Amino acid sequence: MTETATLPPPGESPAAQSSPSPQHEAAWVLPLEATSMSDVPQVGGKNASLGEMMRHLAPAGVRIPEGFAITAAAYRATIAEAGLDSALRGAIEEYRGGRRQLHHTGEAIRSMIANASLPARLVQAVRESYRDLCERTGVPNVAVAVRSSATAEDLPDASFAGQQETLLNVAGEEALLAACRTCYASLFTDRAISYREAKGFDHFAVALSIGVQRMVRADKGGSGVMFSLDTETGFPNLISISAAWGLGEPVVQGSVDPDLYRVFKPLLANPSLAPIVERKLGGKARKMRYARKGTRIVATSRAERRAFVLRDEEVLTLARWAVAVEAHYGRPMDMEWAKDGVTGELFMVQARPETVHALRSASTLRSWRLDGTGKLLVTGSAVGQAIASGPVCLIRDARDIERFPDGAILVTEMTDPDWVPVMRRAAGIVTDHGGSTSHAAIVSRELGVPAVVGTGSATRLLRDGDQITLSCAQGEEGRVLEGLIPFSSETIEIDALPRTRTELMLNLADPDAALAWWLLPARGVGLARMEFIVSNHVRVHPMALVHPERVSDPRERRRIAELTQGHADPRDYFVSRLALGIAKIASVFHPHPAIVRLSDFKTNEYAGLLGGRDFEPREENPMLGFRGASRYYHERYREGFALECRALKQVRETIGLSNVVVMVPFCRTPEEARLVLAEMAANGLVRGENGLEIYMMCEIPSNIVLAEEFSARFDGFSIGSNDLTQLMLGIDRDSDVLAPLFDERSPAVTRMIADFVRRAQVCGAKVGICGQAPSNYPEFARFLVEHGIDSISLNPDSFVPTLRRLAEVEQALDAERT
Repeated sequence: MTETATLPPPGESPAAQSSPSPQHEAAWVLPLEATSMSDVPQVGGKNASLGEMMRHLAPAGVRIPEGFAITAAAYRATIAEAGLDSALRGAIEEYRGGRRQLHHTGEAIRSMIANASLPARLVQAVRESYRDLCERTGVPNVAVAVRSSATAEDLPDASFAGQQETLLNVAGEEALLAACRTCYASLFTDRAISYREAKGFDHFAVALSIGVQRMVRADKGGSGVMFSLDTETGFPNLISISAAWGLGEPVVQGSVDPDLYRVFKPLLANPSLAPIVERKLGGKARKMRYARKGTRIVATSRAERRAFVLRDEEVLTLARWAVAVEAHYGRPMDMEWAKDGVTGELFMVQARPETVHALRSASTLRSWRLDGTGKLLVTGSAVGQAIASGPVCLIRDARDIERFPDGAILVTEMTDPDWVPVMRRAAGIVTDHGGSTSHAAIVSRELGVPAVVGTGSATRLLRDGDQITLSCAQGEEGRVLEGLIPFSSETIEIDALPRTRTELMLNLADPDAALAWWLLPARGVGLARMEFIVSNHVRVHPMALVHPERVSDPRERRRIAELTQGHADPRDYFVSRLALGIAKIASVFHPHPAIVRLSDFKTNEYAGLLGGRDFEPREENPMLGFRGASRYYHERYREGFALECRALKQVRETIGLSNVVVMVPFCRTPEEARLVLAEMAANGLVRGENGLEIYMMCEIPSNIVLAEEFSARFDGFSIGSNDLTQLMLGIDRDSDVLAPLFDERSPAVTRMIADFVRRAQVCGAKVGICGQAPSNYPEFARFLVEHGIDSISLNPDSFVPTLRRLAEVEQALDAERT
């Protein structure tokens, strides 16, 4: 599996870590539970961490499989008694002097170690410890995992990812002893030698401990990887869990596309909540299981591919473990877990510090932007947030990496540690297989190389020499585009940004991209567009899920059936997908408010959803037609609106994100407001109950004329300057002919806005604005501040420049007033 940096527990210095327990210095075999982080020099970071958790985290319910550690002293004794020291040093010197190639050097050293006899005392100690483990588990010849645990894994800037061996399903004393020799030899894999040379480590100051643990029957259950932060953005309030059927090696290797779960950490302490904010079904096309000797890869069944590996309660248990582990170590953690398919028990099998985001500044945000467009070639999971372009170099076998030119885009099926040298030289990486916790993803993050993994077809569709652009700047979906598309980036020092009295919020629509902006000093989400989540994440018209029998197109019926598989009621699919999308957006700036606008599709847009044509009327002017509030209480859509309400209720009460504020768009009259509020209440969303606030979009002249009447029904307003300008001036904002006349700065518009802000605030309502005008026009931003707007909500790309501009405006106004 993965060797990564392991640091001392909180409050303990690195110097303290270098002093092992005196009784352990001469020991060759130790029970895992007898070790702790003070024993890293003797048992390596991996074993020390397991022992630390066994001793300190059992009260939190964290389960660790039983086992023992073969110490670094045993390794050194093996090398010494076999008389290998001078031969090993000689081989390394020949490599350094250019007299022997890396491949021949590694092969010769590994052969010497693998063929060396283990000291008799060590053989006896291993046999006795293994027999004791068999007695403790009640299983003769119990199957064990044999894991390498290097002593040079305690540096935060060095990742020893996958450089030493892990052997699974090892049963019997002789097989265990053979596995130990294999682990010892793996201290000198080609990649390990190369990495230590590059990092300046003394090859002979590094020793190897071995961890021997009872195998969890994950071959009949599942396993995966867990991080106590978001792996792409470093957002600290999410726990990311990957899961696949069978043993965990394929998840780390990247040969399987796992399920993905994200859990909102701050709400986990409340046992009545289930704060899962993302649940994504992976392909899981294959799994690793036990063979008669060792393991083998087999195809998963159709039922396994369609089912989630973990139940929600298991996801929450793992997440709580992650919180406990992170709290104990005082830093973000990278963990591996396994589920026993026989007993149903969950186990933690590894824990180590997360090393990528731990080394990055928490006050620096770098944003990337494509400055052009191109044909979309393939998509996959985005790793990082950067953009890269260059020629494709298609390589299928690690033996061919010498032909890779510096700065090309590496395209391959999957990577393993042998690929690291070429990954360092790549501008970007694209793989067929793997998820966000695959080897390719983990190493790409550490190297700072953008990658698109799990495309499924990159090696088939991309050709050697093709010029492509790889973009990870649009959220979780990574995109590979045709051609060399221009792009730019900006580094923002968050701590250097000014503060403003006017609250600045963000407009967000795509849940997959929302986490990228968590570092911005926003006071919440001023506009979350529900229709984007419906069109991109649900894709089905809600009424087609309420009345599937009315969908006339057989192809659309089949597609809807595919999307909703696994849901006993297709309506549950809509509620779940919408709730998770809203929850992910609402989590970014929690506990600040997240204002979620109810669906505001026009009829022609609704008709474009799967099944939509059977439920939508044809209108000559959809912009002024059956949209917004008028739909929610109407018989044509009332049952669909009930699903929107169910999703919002789930976000607020089941997931627990009560910072969600609901906003009603395009509400024409106070009577219509009454009908909508009554419909919401009938579906469990009662204004004022459980702290629920309900806002209204102010975008119709009638909203301003009747400001007091609307203020009596709503807690706040967000001015939609685009629609308001269109209706005030009688201009179709999409008309090329009339475009020069469309201007939010028109006195007709600004006088209306100023009047509305004053009158609504007198009534006790909050007033914000969510249009682009404050970003586009400095004088409009000044106008808003002068008239006391409570908040301004901006698109992410305009947040920083508008923040700076507003700070200047406020300073200028203060100077004028004095």
